[in-house]
Amino acid sequence: MAAQGVCPSHEIELVIDHQTSTTTTSSTNINTNTKHSNNNSLSTMIVAKRSSLNCVLTKFHAGYFRISLSLGGQALLWKAFTEPINAEETSNTVEHVRSMLHPTGFLVLWSLALSILLLLSLVYVLRCLFYFKMVKAEFLHHVGVNYLFAPSISWLLLLQSAPFVAPKTLSYLLLWWLFAVPVVVLDVKIYGQWFTKGKRFLSTVANPTSQLSVIGNLVGAQAAAHMGWRETAVCLFSLGMVHYLVLFVTLYQRLSGGDRLPVLLRPVFFLFFAAPGVASLAWESIVGHFDTASKMLFFLSLFLFTALVINLFHHFIYSFFHLNTTPMLFKRSMRRFNVAWWAYSFPVTVLAIASTEYAHQVKASIADILMLILSALSVFVSLALTLFTLLNSNMLLPDNDPTATLLIHLPTPQYS
Repeated sequence: MAAQGVCPSHEIELVIDHQTSTTTTSSTNINTNTKHSNNNSLSTMIVAKRSSLNCVLTKFHAGYFRISLSLGGQALLWKAFTEPINAEETSNTVEHVRSMLHPTGFLVLWSLALSILLLLSLVYVLRCLFYFKMVKAEFLHHVGVNYLFAPSISWLLLLQSAPFVAPKTLSYLLLWWLFAVPVVVLDVKIYGQWFTKGKRFLSTVANPTSQLSVIGNLVGAQAAAHMGWRETAVCLFSLGMVHYLVLFVTLYQRLSGGDRLPVLLRPVFFLFFAAPGVASLAWESIVGHFDTASKMLFFLSLFLFTALVINLFHHFIYSFFHLNTTPMLFKRSMRRFNVAWWAYSFPVTVLAIASTEYAHQVKASIADILMLILSALSVFVSLALTLFTLLNSNMLLPDNDPTATLLIHLPTPQYS
């Protein structure tokens, strides 16, 4: 054992004695090469990170706020089920459903919605800083400009469902101003164009995404009513509803923007019943209860939803049995996952929230059943979209995005 322990040490000494200079030179060369390789690796990593950041910022657009819009609506729905309500003001079915839902679930959902909205907002701020010309291109496009309302709507929804901010506090007031002012500014610009600019007349630029401008006003009115600012709420509500009537008639008579709406964006047709659903909730917040006007708006939203679903089912049956060669409205848009699929969630969620308020007011079995069906559908659609998004995360920033491809000029950002 002793002899075996000595041999390796002698071999090491021989190597050191005969190759000292060579080893030193080699060590110096290795250290120099290592430093150069480390510097090159670091430079490569920095370039790669900048390149990936550029890729994200060029492909990202305001349409991605569909995700936060849907999650914000879900948070508001769960708050409607979990917040305490006088037993005399609700039915036994609603109380039973409320007892099954733990408040922690609502807090987790709200926190998730807030985190995603913060991330999306940060990315869009970076886009504004480094690719302002692309943001300007969004603003000048007849579809892209309407999605600029989505960030403010998302924040206003989270503000209304916030578990830590009371409506009649200074923080709520300041946040409301922060999120509502962009809506009013966009209103002045867009609605003014409908009056004054020939190429921007409503009859030439109207498309289903135009209803996001209406929804922005209505959500702002709802949040203002929660603060007790009734006059401000009525002002925003009247702005939204008057333009919704004009827009609804324009789209119903002749969908002038439909032929120019990219195929992958056709899920936004669900916004047809989102606007009256939000209007019913906004008016309820203004008057303090779900009165006849709120019920009328809710019934309109329910009718449009039913008509759309029945027609979709009709087209599906005809296509399945090859009885009709007419393509389905959403067939081409559903072939491959796209972020536009999130447009299905928010309208259904709004209708579900309105159905809960209707069930509170009517206290009838049919209203309870309707509430349960719509709420379950809303949760199912949101969970399905979340699952599809996670499974297809590599397709979140596709090269053929219908909105991003409209922005042709890609300026090079200047980093400091």
